Amino acid sequence: MTIKNVVVAGGSGNLGKAVIKELLKAGYKVTVFAREDSTSTFPPEVPVRKVDYGSVESLKPALEGQDAVVSTLATVAVGSQNPLIDAAVEAGVKRFIPSEFGINTRILEGTAIGQLLQGKIKTVDYLEEKSRANPASSDSAYVRIVNRFKGLEYGSIGFNKSTKTATIYDSGNEVVQASNLGFIGRAIAAILANEDKTANKYLSIGSPNFSQNEVLEIVERETGEKWEVQKASTADDGKVGLEKLSEGDYSAFRNLLRERIFKDGADLSAKGDNSANGLLGLQEESLEATIKAWLRG
Repeated sequence: MTIKNVVVAGGSGNLGKAVIKELLKAGYKVTVFAREDSTSTFPPEVPVRKVDYGSVESLKPALEGQDAVVSTLATVAVGSQNPLIDAAVEAGVKRFIPSEFGINTRILEGTAIGQLLQGKIKTVDYLEEKSRANPASSDSAYVRIVNRFKGLEYGSIGFNKSTKTATIYDSGNEVVQASNLGFIGRAIAAILANEDKTANKYLSIGSPNFSQNEVLEIVERETGEKWEVQKASTADDGKVGLEKLSEGDYSAFRNLLRERIFKDGADLSAKGDNSANGLLGLQEESLEATIKAWLRG
C-alpha cells in the first residue's frame, strides 16, 4: 500500500504547522483535525475536520479513507490519544505516528522524569498492543526526536540571546541530539514514504547534534562578544527538579531534562546504527546555520 492521504491531528501548533508544510511539499494529501472550538487557519488546500478527540464515534467517520495519522497533540495526559488510536484501527488506517517527539520514553522506567511522561509512555504501550492485535490495520511507527531546537528559544538549553548569558552544565561537552521543526516534518514524510523499513519501529531521528560548548563558541563568534557564562551542576538541577516534583510543580520537567541530557557521560545522542537518519535518507543539518537563524530571529 502506498500512503497518500494523511491526517495531522493537532496541526495548529508550531510542530503541526511544520509537519503539514513538509507533508504537502512531499506530495501527500493532508487533512487537519481540529477541536470543535478551534479558530486556527490552515493552507487553502488543506481541508479541516472538526472532531471530538475524546470520542471514537466522532473520530472514526472522519478517518475513513485515510492512510495514516500523525498526532502532534500537545498532551501528556494518560490515555488522551487512545480514542484517536482506537478510531484509526476501526477505520482501517495503516500507519499511526503518535505525539512522541522528545526524549526516548522507552528507557525511562524508574526515573523521575519518567513519572512526568507517563502519558507518552502509556500511549506507545497502547499503540504497540493495538498493532499486535490488529497487524493488518494498525501497522505503526514511532518517532523519537530528541530536544527540538525550539529549546533555544525557550532557554531550556541554557542560552539567552537578549542578555547574552549562558548556563553551562557540568563540563559543557556532553553531546545532545536535537531537531529543527522542519527536520521533524521531513522525517515524518520520509517515514511514510518508507513503509516497509519503518513499520512498528521506535525510531531515533535528529540533527544537528551539539554540545553546549559548541553553541557557546558559535554565539560568541557570531555576535562578536563574550557572553557571560555561569557554571552549573546537573546533579544540583536534578535535586531542584525532585523537590518541585514532590510539591506537584511540573516545571520540574525542565530541571530533570537538563540533568538527563547534559550530565557528563549521559551518552544519549543517537549516532551510527542507533540513528534512523541514514535509513530515511535525511541530510544532516548545520549547527552553525541553526544558531545563526536563532540569533536573527
